[in-house]
Amino acid sequence: MTRIGRLFECLQLDGRKGLIAYITAGHPSLDRTPALVEAMVRGGADLIELGVPFSDPIADGPVIQRAGERALAAGTTLRGVLDAARTIRSRSEVPLLLFTYLNPVVRYGLDRLAADAAAAGIDGCLLIDASVEEAQDYVAAMQRHGLDTVFLAAPTSTRRRMELVARYSTGFIYLVSRRGVTGEREKLSGAVAPLIQAMRTLTGLPLAVGFGISRPEHVTELGRQVEAVVVGSALVRLIERYADDPALEQELEAFTRELKQGFGVTA
Repeated sequence: MTRIGRLFECLQLDGRKGLIAYITAGHPSLDRTPALVEAMVRGGADLIELGVPFSDPIADGPVIQRAGERALAAGTTLRGVLDAARTIRSRSEVPLLLFTYLNPVVRYGLDRLAADAAAAGIDGCLLIDASVEEAQDYVAAMQRHGLDTVFLAAPTSTRRRMELVARYSTGFIYLVSRRGVTGEREKLSGAVAPLIQAMRTLTGLPLAVGFGISRPEHVTELGRQVEAVVVGSALVRLIERYADDPALEQELEAFTRELKQGFGVTA
């Protein structure tokens, strides 16, 4: 069992819900990425999605797109992200999920990535644009190296796709709260509750909801329905705002703690 699996077991035993925090590795710099992860963990993040910057991020909103562009301009590569993961792992046992697109993985080499990610301390991988209908080789490679495979289901997913997501996912399933790309929203979409209900009929895996989650009240509302909540753009926007400020880590820790308190706990 990976750290991801153990995390959700512990959350269930303790009657708690998990906060999953996304960060674009390399923004504002790759050297600073481990410290930013540590700040979020101090603030109460239970699992970190380590985003690999990509030049054509079809699922990312403007905030994460800008972060990816800056990270790429600074020379961030998939290899560099794995090196950052190795540094994080030397300091922390927080579960790490590599969040990337298919193109960088194909260029790197699927089997090579699985081996190198496991060696760096990564616990699982989410290929945001991977077709679950053609996922057998990818899943097999990850499983050979003891890595979880997390797949996405959205309000637009067919019943067949949700069945395949349930079959091939390990660790947890990532539910997209609404149509469209990532980004902060004032209110949660009404489409997420039926999606949660539909997925519950197909799997006993933990469910996490992301896309558009940016406030403690969002965390509160979703915490009643799923095992974990994913926050990305709101954290990346804060990093963008304080990128050149020595107080970045302090601000990031405080905001993560504020989000975590949406579950009614003090980190």
